[in-house]
Amino acid sequence: MVERFVGNWTLVASENFDEYMKAIGVGLATRQMGNVIKPKLVISVDDAGVISMKSESTFKTTEVKFKLNEEFEETTADGRNTKTIITLENGKLVQQQTWDGKKTTLEREFQDGKLTAKCIMDDVVAMRTYERAA
Repeated sequence: MVERFVGNWTLVASENFDEYMKAIGVGLATRQMGNVIKPKLVISVDDAGVISMKSESTFKTTEVKFKLNEEFEETTADGRNTKTIITLENGKLVQQQTWDGKKTTLEREFQDGKLTAKCIMDDVVAMRTYERAA
């Protein structure tokens, strides 16, 4: 159920994220910023089943609104224009972004009461861990 993802989440750990950003083509200045900010993730669902995922930081706030299994156009925090589809598979929110012949997958799931986001681009995998904010 998507409802378990709803709430405010704070980034508490990030592993291999610089390598992941390199793999998807993010420039050095944006990577340096991406490595130091600790974004807050706000996930909500409205009555029509539209899910909102908002990433808030002092650097930039981005928001995507979508329905599960429906492709949409996304402009990512690093400026990529992607075709994105998000599905719910085995309790994971799986986000697939395609652009310029490339594809990356982000898998969000719960582990030990924390929300993890596994970012996959080819053979590069980064893991970001969020805790529920008070």
